[in-house]
Amino acid sequence: QVQLVESGGGLVQTGGSLRLSCAASGSIFSQNEMAWGRQAPGKQRDLIATVTSGGYTNYADSVKGRFTISRAKNTLYLQMNSLKPEDTAVYYCRYNDYRFQSWGQGTQVTVSS
Repeated sequence: QVQLVESGGGLVQTGGSLRLSCAASGSIFSQNEMAWGRQAPGKQRDLIATVTSGGYTNYADSVKGRFTISRAKNTLYLQMNSLKPEDTAVYYCRYNDYRFQSWGQGTQVTVSS
């Protein structure tokens, strides 16, 4: 299995920035995809950004142009700029390869208006 530990969440004002990190460890396969998802209270968990081991990225329309996903070795990052109150959610890191999928425990991001 792969263990994922997120960090970097917190409270920020509208228009501010945060950088999330996710440290992956365990049985990491060379070809994989990592992603960030988020879940607001009372809503389903949605994927917002993905990056493959080859560096290909994809973003949900809601964060495109404001968030940037990146990775360095086994650490995943999410740079979040121009934050809005609707970005308030628990943010989760996800790993998957052909064998399995893993999720982290999440980190809370709160954007005040």
